[in-house]
Amino acid sequence: MNLIQHFEKVYLDQASLESPVAQRIQKLFPADKVQVIEKPTWPERAGMMTPEQFDQSKKTLFVTPFKGQFFKRCPGATQKKVLSCCNYHVLNLGAQCNMNCSYCYLQSYLNSPVLKIYSNLDQALLELKAMADANPEAPFRVGTGEVIDSLSLDPLTLYSRELISFFRNYPKWTLEFKTKSAAVAQFLDVPHSGNVVVSWSINPRLIIQREEHGTASFESRMQAARACIDAGFQIAFHIDPMIWHPEWKQSYAELASEIATRFSPQEVNVISVGALRFQPEQKAMMRERFGMKSLVTSAEVFISEGGKMRYDLSLRQEMFHFMITQLKSHNSAWRIFLCMETPESWISSFESHPMQIDGLKDLFRPLPKLQEVSV
Repeated sequence: MNLIQHFEKVYLDQASLESPVAQRIQKLFPADKVQVIEKPTWPERAGMMTPEQFDQSKKTLFVTPFKGQFFKRCPGATQKKVLSCCNYHVLNLGAQCNMNCSYCYLQSYLNSPVLKIYSNLDQALLELKAMADANPEAPFRVGTGEVIDSLSLDPLTLYSRELISFFRNYPKWTLEFKTKSAAVAQFLDVPHSGNVVVSWSINPRLIIQREEHGTASFESRMQAARACIDAGFQIAFHIDPMIWHPEWKQSYAELASEIATRFSPQEVNVISVGALRFQPEQKAMMRERFGMKSLVTSAEVFISEGGKMRYDLSLRQEMFHFMITQLKSHNSAWRIFLCMETPESWISSFESHPMQIDGLKDLFRPLPKLQEVSV
């Protein structure tokens, strides 16, 4: 994706002008696209955006300092009574995505009319350092792709380079970039400590073409993964969300074969598997934005764990069991876990809880009591 062409307007917060990212954007974008502002010129909103507003927010960039807490627990940690949590932490360096997946949960989560890049990366790194210094033995797993794709805007920000360098000082920690892009060339030359995982949300070609609009192609993602391995980085795949369609078994069997043919279990840190899920209020927006031909908007879903719309539990369990069986049929050594799923699904898919599975215990073992810090 050509990011310079993609964004119709770029706003730079006056408070961000001294930041490297703001200075870089000023050099890259035509002057007539860039406007410096002292404060947002758009009103604060309450509730969900209209589909038109959501579409436009993907094309309007706002570079501004973030005034909140960068480093947080994954949302799954708040639902431990109904979900098995893998102790993930998130580092939010922006909000909104320039890509356009039909099932994206941001449609019910965001209400800002702009895509934000936070300019104060230095403050985020101070938070990380304070937490690391206060909890030197805690094996934090930190991802940057919760409310923004980790790498699709990285050619503009180059944040990956600073984060990789920072994590060299904390080899017990793991940094994960989760993406649907193929933007990796900008950091492959950065020295690292082997604790950086570049991961791809991946689906069969049919799903990428029909539902993951504006994302990198299947082949581009696979080539980028190989480039990362060649540069000594770990990689991972997230087969999430699995999306039911009449040929789903054939599609996901082919996906398992593609992964197993191109990579070995020793080259892939982990594979996670999840199924379609979204907030009830998101359904109307998805239908208006993508119509009823979408495999997502036409899905039969029900209110389920955590109040989200999901496939029936028995169908989810069938899909997970099929995907895991397909991968294991190629090689039993794949390290696989379920994402945002119930203990019942774990028992159905693995006949065990994750804490009883070799290779997964470290992911799901509760962290020691953490020393909270403030910066």
